[in-house]
Amino acid sequence: MSRGRGVPMKDLKRSYDVEGGVVSMPSIIEDDDADLWPLPEIDTKKSKFPCCIVWTPLPVVSWLAPFIGHIGLCREDGVILDFAGSNFINVDDFAFGPPARYLQLDRTKCCLPPNLGGHTCKYGFTHTDFGTARTWDNALSSSTRSFEHKTYNLFTCNCHSFVANCLNRLCYGGSMEWNMVNVAILLMIKGKWISLSSVVRSFLPCVVVTSLGVAFVGWPFLIGLSSFSLLLFAWFIIATYCFKNIIT
Repeated sequence: MSRGRGVPMKDLKRSYDVEGGVVSMPSIIEDDDADLWPLPEIDTKKSKFPCCIVWTPLPVVSWLAPFIGHIGLCREDGVILDFAGSNFINVDDFAFGPPARYLQLDRTKCCLPPNLGGHTCKYGFTHTDFGTARTWDNALSSSTRSFEHKTYNLFTCNCHSFVANCLNRLCYGGSMEWNMVNVAILLMIKGKWISLSSVVRSFLPCVVVTSLGVAFVGWPFLIGLSSFSLLLFAWFIIATYCFKNIIT
């Protein structure tokens, strides 16, 4: 019977360091950033935004309250995922038009534990119980499967809820407290406009509606519009922080 070839001694010496009869194995611990391969460039013309939160105005709603819009979160290859309706996640087909604003997130600020004891965040078991991921895309896939069974509601479970869920799985920034409000504020403060035309597309309808309302109805229209915006803002704040059981 023939026998397999033995491993040459020179190959063994490459893999092991034998000193004084003690064999030391090469380290199997890798840098946490080893799996973070370089991202492709942002391509606004093709709507590719690697690891970005993206925002676009909503028809009618944004005309009355321009701080409200539709958002999504992008995979590492730049493809946009957004919760656009009950049991439905859009993939590479951003609802309500191309993005007007974006914010690229830093993957090194995510907790991507390779095992139960590999957390870099303070949450540990809580993070594991909620759902962890080994990569950015894996977290988005898990949230996608979850939201494919949820009912869309502008006031309690919407596109912001989906993005917040993804960020909580990633424990982005060392936090699992992401919700509709702080996701919107993060994008509002740090988000970048894609172009001047994006700014015009986002605010011109509101300016036109407000101007026509004041012209034909008078100042009571402006008071009513302001009250509408204030009530919406108050609802999201109160519902998110005071009635967490009704917010997804």
